[in-house]
Amino acid sequence: MPEINYVREKMPVQDPSVRVRNFNEVALGYDAETAIKEASRCLDCKKASCKDGCPVGIDIPAFIKLIKEGDFNGAIAKIKEKNSLPAICGRVCPQESQCEKNCVLAKKGEAVGIGRLERFAADYEMRREKIKLKKPATSSGRKVAIVGSGPSGLTAAADLCQMGHEVTLFEALHTPGGVLVYGIPEFRLPKNIVAREIENIKKLGVKICTNMVIGKIYTLDELLNDGYDAIFVGTGAGLPYFMDIPGENLNGVYSANEFLTRSNLMKAYLFPEHLTPIYIGKRVAVIGGGNVAMDAARTALRLGAEESFIIYRRSDKEMPARHEEVEHAHEEGVQFYFLTSPTGIEGNEQGWVKGLNCLRYELGEPDGSGRRRPVPIEGSDFFMPMDTVIMAIGQGPNPLVPHTTPDLETNRWGNIVADEASGRTSKTAVFAGGDVVTGAATVILAMGAGKKAAQAIDEYLKN
Repeated sequence: MPEINYVREKMPVQDPSVRVRNFNEVALGYDAETAIKEASRCLDCKKASCKDGCPVGIDIPAFIKLIKEGDFNGAIAKIKEKNSLPAICGRVCPQESQCEKNCVLAKKGEAVGIGRLERFAADYEMRREKIKLKKPATSSGRKVAIVGSGPSGLTAAADLCQMGHEVTLFEALHTPGGVLVYGIPEFRLPKNIVAREIENIKKLGVKICTNMVIGKIYTLDELLNDGYDAIFVGTGAGLPYFMDIPGENLNGVYSANEFLTRSNLMKAYLFPEHLTPIYIGKRVAVIGGGNVAMDAARTALRLGAEESFIIYRRSDKEMPARHEEVEHAHEEGVQFYFLTSPTGIEGNEQGWVKGLNCLRYELGEPDGSGRRRPVPIEGSDFFMPMDTVIMAIGQGPNPLVPHTTPDLETNRWGNIVADEASGRTSKTAVFAGGDVVTGAATVILAMGAGKKAAQAIDEYLKN
């Protein structure tokens, strides 16, 4: 029996001192030799629990075995049986809390780099420009409208098209991709990768209409009356949350949503080549501890900030951001203030941010999320001079579609109420999935919801 290797192959990355001055991708990807070495670590378990952790059901051991054998084309074909966006998932999915968490090797060492291998297979196919597409089934004569071109909408569109339905995808912005293009920075997910994955979906036969704000240009009822037999709503979580503290209306205060959209979608980092400017001060505070907060703090440094701070009211152990993103932020010089939260933002006479009033916390008993609740420490107030403040404390569902569809049930947070297994809503022929149902979550969970809804829509149309 061969000796078990508990240490994964290292991912080559840009040097931190170099990458903090550019927007090029940080992780450089495995070459073929490294990918085969990493794939060879897989134990090919009889009961592959890694598959149970994949929201879209990829046959993980099968594609890894194909990489191990050097059959890279076979590997990407196996992945694409379940996943329409492998180059994206290989980069941004939280594998460490899903498939890799279930890897047997993780019990004593490091899990197989499943996400890294998925990325390698997808990138190999793209470099060779030999994209194999699954031909759609015979036309069903049915029409489906997809509202929103984020991960859930793109997945549902691809699957429904391959099932033989005529699919039209409506996107409110001028570029399709949803959070993949407006929310995730170039250095984590290059936009040319997203564009190529979307192009492959278009080649299947999906029609994509941009600058189409559903709820304004058309309502769901108007789409149904216009000949669409079913609708999938995947409009995401684009409504930013604020803390409701004094000073949030000062100049120099952003929501992370606006800050990242300006930088990513509107290419503010290339100003004046692209015409969207973005103000960035010397000292930038980002409030929050998730992946969005890491993205904002790291982006701020690349835009010219001298110092970038993460301010989070719990400890590093409770922080929801991916370990890799936190590690990269540390390497790039982002400073962390844990057990700290702002109580107000102060401004100067011209109405610009000059600093944060903060309070220190200690951890109490666990709350509903299972994390220990932050408890304020009396008399621990202090002031932090700042030029820019970015709120990254979460987003809510886009309210436009629910507000223009009275018979579409929502919960108290404004999320569309939908069956978890099928995406069915209270409105006949309307299905929903992704962040507009669950609240802000991960790309792969949204894709899983889109996949389940596509199956349910197909069954609905057939019956």
